Amino acid sequence: MSSFDNFIEIVNTKAKGAIKGTAKLLVKGEGAIILSEHGAAEASTEAPADVTLKASEATFRAILDGSQNPIMAVMSGKLKVDGNQMRALKVSEALTA
Repeated sequence: MSSFDNFIEIVNTKAKGAIKGTAKLLVKGEGAIILSEHGAAEASTEAPADVTLKASEATFRAILDGSQNPIMAVMSGKLKVDGNQMRALKVSEALTA
């Protein structure tokens, strides 16, 4: 299992049942993951979503393990958000739970 596949599994565990609508994680140099109430799956970078979060895999992993606050990541430029800002907050709550 690749590092990215492992990352998708971790995100899937946190997202399943916790996400309303859709969110896309664009992981620099790796690809895209679509999150929904059904969990997480690898997807096309062009897949539509209510909100898109862009960052490196290291930044997303730090958010998942609690060592990086998502709000601070946005403020420092490590995490970029396109789309529904309220959905982005809900996604960050689900990923840090």
